[in-house]
Amino acid sequence: MEWLNYHHLQYFWTVAREGGIAAASRKLHVGRPSISMQLKSLEAFFGVPLFVRRGRYLELTDTGRLVYDYAEDIFRTGRELVDAVRGRPPGRAMPFRVGIADVMAKLVAFQLLLPALDLDEELTLQCREDHPNRLFAELAVHELDLVLSDIALGPGVDVKAYNHLMGESTITLFAAPALAKKLRRRYPQSLSGAPFLMPSVNTAIRRSLEQWMEDLDVRPTVVGEFEDSALLKVFGQAGRGVFPAPTIVKERVSKQYGVTALGEVAEVRERFYAISPERRIKHPAVARIVERAKKSMFND
Repeated sequence: MEWLNYHHLQYFWTVAREGGIAAASRKLHVGRPSISMQLKSLEAFFGVPLFVRRGRYLELTDTGRLVYDYAEDIFRTGRELVDAVRGRPPGRAMPFRVGIADVMAKLVAFQLLLPALDLDEELTLQCREDHPNRLFAELAVHELDLVLSDIALGPGVDVKAYNHLMGESTITLFAAPALAKKLRRRYPQSLSGAPFLMPSVNTAIRRSLEQWMEDLDVRPTVVGEFEDSALLKVFGQAGRGVFPAPTIVKERVSKQYGVTALGEVAEVRERFYAISPERRIKHPAVARIVERAKKSMFND
């Protein structure tokens, strides 16, 4: 039986991931000649080239891409094994690393995470907020256990993971009491010219809101654009403009921020996803949250 040298495979995998020998050398803290020698040894073992040089860059051959896909699975499984055996020292809480899309309502994220917090096992919740695409990349390299997002993982993204639709909601528009009183009489036409706080561009909710406004021929004045949904609400609380939030947390938003609901936008719906990676060993908190995907998360 022939034995694959996994040390050689790791060097190959790192070169492919980092885009070249120089970058892999910096990542691994190993000299370039040593990495080149390891690559040649691996190619000799397989009997075919794994890279072809294109100018200054190395490009995977067809066989190289096949080997890379297998290496991804091998090292992902290896990281899972280490996590399972050593990742939780006796007497210490299990880490639960969650990425939360920056535009996602934090009250919704909290509601989604509640089932995990009710586990008998002791957890340390570690939350990271960022753009969904960057969170998906971290999920791919085993740095996150789960991603909560308002968008699903698309088919063009090279991440082995599952989309779990947790629920959806219409949108309600809110404003500080004084501004809401001024706009309520002719709502929604009164939104024309009114100050409006928008989610950042190229988000699903932003596009839907703009389409709704265009259909009504309503043109508010956008005075702020926010990636962070919590910061958007703080500005709304201060009376700086009208802002959207999911209707399912309408009462909580009104109470927490002291704002008034102007009206529900039934034509605009926001979806909430839990994206979990393909793993042989499933995190118990992920399993509990995904269970809730079979039910309505807001029935309780």
